[in-house]
Amino acid sequence: SAMAKDKKLFTPGPLGCSASTKEAMLRDLGSRDTEFIKAVSEIRTELLNVAGVSEPEWTTVLMQGSGTFSVEAVLQTSSPRSGARVLVFANGAYGKRMHKICSVAGIDCDLVVSTEILPVDLTMVAEKLSSGVKYTTVCIVHCETSSGVMNQAEKVGELVRKHQPSAFFFVDAMSSFGAVPLDLQTVDFVVSSANKCLQGVPGFSYAICRRSALSQCAGNCRSLSLDLVDQDQNMEKTGQFRFTPPTHTILAFRQAIQEFYAEGGLTGRERRYKDNRAVLKKGMAEFGFKELVPEKHAGHIITCFYYPKHPKFSFETFYQKLSDIDQVIYPGKVTDASCFRIGNIGDLTVGDMSHLLDCIKTVLMEMGVQLPVQ
Repeated sequence: SAMAKDKKLFTPGPLGCSASTKEAMLRDLGSRDTEFIKAVSEIRTELLNVAGVSEPEWTTVLMQGSGTFSVEAVLQTSSPRSGARVLVFANGAYGKRMHKICSVAGIDCDLVVSTEILPVDLTMVAEKLSSGVKYTTVCIVHCETSSGVMNQAEKVGELVRKHQPSAFFFVDAMSSFGAVPLDLQTVDFVVSSANKCLQGVPGFSYAICRRSALSQCAGNCRSLSLDLVDQDQNMEKTGQFRFTPPTHTILAFRQAIQEFYAEGGLTGRERRYKDNRAVLKKGMAEFGFKELVPEKHAGHIITCFYYPKHPKFSFETFYQKLSDIDQVIYPGKVTDASCFRIGNIGDLTVGDMSHLLDCIKTVLMEMGVQLPVQ
């Protein structure tokens, strides 16, 4: 039977993948199969290449599950069973999630919350880091997908090294890794997922770990399945996951990485995403939509737009009507503003962005919302 055409996903994930990436999954490999073990090894090396680091100083630990599984794995693995104190700088939902992970696991955690519209303020970071409290891990989200705001992770890392030299520095680069440059000079752990900018299918995530940091963490993790030390040791020794691996997802990711390099690696992918966002930004501005995040902090991953002030505008209707014509956008995730999000990552082109704009215009007219909106 002919497969139904997929909707275009303008979301933070799951994202659209190329047909060839999905086709790579049409095989069954055993977890001990030499081809599968080779694929795991290749992926671990390629992820270090994307990160701009290499063996033996660094290692890639693959982890079954969504990106949050690896975020929790880092927090659990890097926090000693006694005396741990984590510091999270949060300007959105994903920073706050790190704090929730710590509280559920019983790890002491200080959460510093700041406005969702701007990057975490570096003066405040310096003050907090030099307040006299000793932290074991300091965390920040690189691209806070709640609003699309970009944090200055490298500068935060410099401050961590200066004021808390014994602390690990952990960057959640979920929606930026592979499309936004990030220098890992001051970083100990960086996490992302298969299905973001590298355009694999969902099913596993990964922690890229500085070995000198990871080697200090044996016995810390309160969870067997999330223990990065144990997972890494097993992968180093046998080339395998400890528990059932997501075989099909790994095969898809191997293909996705080849396509990433064919596109020109990080610079090529960054360029396409920036081009996508430029089309979206211009079109939405012409329609009268206002962006939540000031341009110089907005990045090129996902954009947050305020709801138009019009009695006939309802986000639920807007969302559903767009979905009915195969365009999937995303609700907002900021606490103090009514807004929606449009992502421009995944297997999307400028043509897809233009078509989305045409659809938005059609839907708003159907709803009786005049353009330009107010």
